[in-house]
Amino acid sequence: MTQSQKVATATPQRTAIIPTRADNFAEWYQSVVKAADLAENSPVRGSMVIKPYGYGLWEQIQRALDDKIKDEGVQNAYFPLLIPLSFISREAEHVDGFAKECAVVTHHRLEMGPEGKLIPSPSAELEEPFVIRPTSETIIGDSMSKWVQSYRDLPLLLNQWCNVMRWEMRTRLFLRTSEFLWQEGHNAFETAEQAEADARKMLEVYRSLYVDFLAMSPFCGEKTADERFPGAVRTYSIESMMQDGKALQAATSHNLGQNFSKSCGIKFQGRDGSEHFAHTTSWGLSTRSIGGLIMTHGDDDGLKMPPRIAPQQVIILPITKGDDGAAAVIEYAQNIAAQLKAVGVRVHIDLSDARAPDKMWAAIKRGVPLRVEVGGREVEEGKLTHTRRDLGRESKTSCSVDEFIGSIKNILDDMHHSMLKTSQSYSKSRVVDCQTAGAMKEYFETSLELGFAKIPVELLTDEALAVYRKDNALTTRCMPFEDEGRMVLIGKSY
Repeated sequence: MTQSQKVATATPQRTAIIPTRADNFAEWYQSVVKAADLAENSPVRGSMVIKPYGYGLWEQIQRALDDKIKDEGVQNAYFPLLIPLSFISREAEHVDGFAKECAVVTHHRLEMGPEGKLIPSPSAELEEPFVIRPTSETIIGDSMSKWVQSYRDLPLLLNQWCNVMRWEMRTRLFLRTSEFLWQEGHNAFETAEQAEADARKMLEVYRSLYVDFLAMSPFCGEKTADERFPGAVRTYSIESMMQDGKALQAATSHNLGQNFSKSCGIKFQGRDGSEHFAHTTSWGLSTRSIGGLIMTHGDDDGLKMPPRIAPQQVIILPITKGDDGAAAVIEYAQNIAAQLKAVGVRVHIDLSDARAPDKMWAAIKRGVPLRVEVGGREVEEGKLTHTRRDLGRESKTSCSVDEFIGSIKNILDDMHHSMLKTSQSYSKSRVVDCQTAGAMKEYFETSLELGFAKIPVELLTDEALAVYRKDNALTTRCMPFEDEGRMVLIGKSY
């Protein structure tokens, strides 16, 4: 047998996730979500059930982002789920942008119909239908119009954590569901300059969240006119590149100018004694961020959690054989957990009846940053064995408990910086400078690795290129700030 034949017939490396990323990225993603026990499809078409571990991740994202939002002087509030249809209709471009995605409530009571089935009562039809909020500019604008009377009432800075619904035909867990969780900020200002500064500032808040907590390296810039939020003057976005080279819009911030204040009546008496309309912004980030985290950091063994956002930063696996010494090992594990909690580390002990290898693989698939193994020998020697999820078995290390507790923060920080560096290197390597329409076409037609083409903004007026982009599902992602609006990123997206 030749060497090439030996290679061809070699046993493929076993992975915890099947198919692998290279085999079928879309199915790999769904398998990771399932293996990590994050979410599942619900009986409600297009919606998902976020399971405890997945919701724990969302809670960590919430806490980190909520702190950043409040640091900017924004206050949390809550507004109704149901929005009168007339409110949605106030801003023409806005309603046109969302009309096909709206779910509408038309009745307020059910009754027993033919064949013993519940139906909407014909006598209970609403005089005015309600739209289940796809976003809340209009109903929050209504409240703002009552709360803002003078320039002294500005700025008015509001945020709400809630769910929204945008009817989707083709759904994928976290990435695109009819109902999803998010935060939406809505701010009102006295001047156009203040609103523009706020829209840019809040995008920076999102950028810092992705970099400082999710260890992701995003592209930040302004959306092109055809990709703006309906009714906005300018839209800024966070665009992240996934491991398959596609883009994920990870967060947006909009300068709405006076469009919504005029339609909602948000006006005030200015410093000059005259009446003025407020300048408003809106900005949001959703559970889609979890999908981006998975597709940025995951590997063929499952999820990799960035340590600063992981619901469990350390998992302790007590290794026992029957009942012999089990109590001592568990007590030892609990003592280590208590010390970790005392220094601010989120820790979990796996006390299930699963076999040791099964516990290990469960932790790997769930992406827990650090696995700690303790058994009878470790108890006797006052030691433990720990392994980093990002580096795998090569990082397996034995040390004393005191040494581990003293170094845990540095280990977690090193993991974060390592994952961020990997994300930065990958993203930069998949952006190709294309100065002409021909160069862009050649890139997408011949490159073996999908990514972004960066082209001069002037090429967007090339009609033939516009047709090519549409035919090949290529969209403008953003005009990166670093290029001062002269270049635009083109790519396929989720």
